[in-house]
Amino acid sequence: MASAPPETLAERLTDHLNHAERDMTSPNLRPRDAATLILIDRTGTVPKVLLGRRHAGLKFMPGKFVFPGGRVEPTDRGVPAASELDPRMAERLMLETSRPSLVKARAFAIAAVRETFEETGLLLGRPDGSWPEMHASEGAPWSPFAAARVLPDLSTLQFIARAVTPPRRPRRFDTRFFAVDATAIAAKVDGVIGPDAELVELVWMPLDDAEALEIAPITKAVLAELDHRITCGFSPDLPVPFYRWLRGKFSRVEL
Repeated sequence: MASAPPETLAERLTDHLNHAERDMTSPNLRPRDAATLILIDRTGTVPKVLLGRRHAGLKFMPGKFVFPGGRVEPTDRGVPAASELDPRMAERLMLETSRPSLVKARAFAIAAVRETFEETGLLLGRPDGSWPEMHASEGAPWSPFAAARVLPDLSTLQFIARAVTPPRRPRRFDTRFFAVDATAIAAKVDGVIGPDAELVELVWMPLDDAEALEIAPITKAVLAELDHRITCGFSPDLPVPFYRWLRGKFSRVEL
């Protein structure tokens, strides 16, 4: 007798992740802290999300459509901002984290903003901001923000999901997924997207249609979580799903 299909969102998504095909033959690596940002355009009748297609020559998820994001860097600590994280977000970011601190929680959000700029050319934040000279000097990671007078606006970000890459994958990340409204785009630098870049194209996809793109199983799961979150009112009080590999399979808990 066949088992009954999963009924809840959590069961359905963990079942989807556990049945996905994946190569787990690489040397095992320790997950690196990472952050991702999901831009949402809600000006139309259906929400749209921004996805970028990764270069086919990349080792990790070649050719897949992804949200912009990447590793958290030491320099992400101490970056000025126009506003700070919602305390509820900061508290959840510190859960299930080694050496938790507000500085570390803040760095996840800063990294999401920085990586989004580096991969898409989009500067997210509040205009008319003033930057210290150390960040404004030519070649500094945040110099484009300083030149445009845009400061990260952390209060607009919502922490919506977390996922750890399974073991023995080519790259492993402990990723915090943030979401922000597209109105947070304050400026844009052209020439970042192209045939030789990490992301070769950007698309705004209706949330319901994004599954039609070539996306990783975890991206599909996070899109479903985002859709559910929007349906529930997109409140910062909603719990944050955390996916990780335990005892040979994906599990989902709420932070």
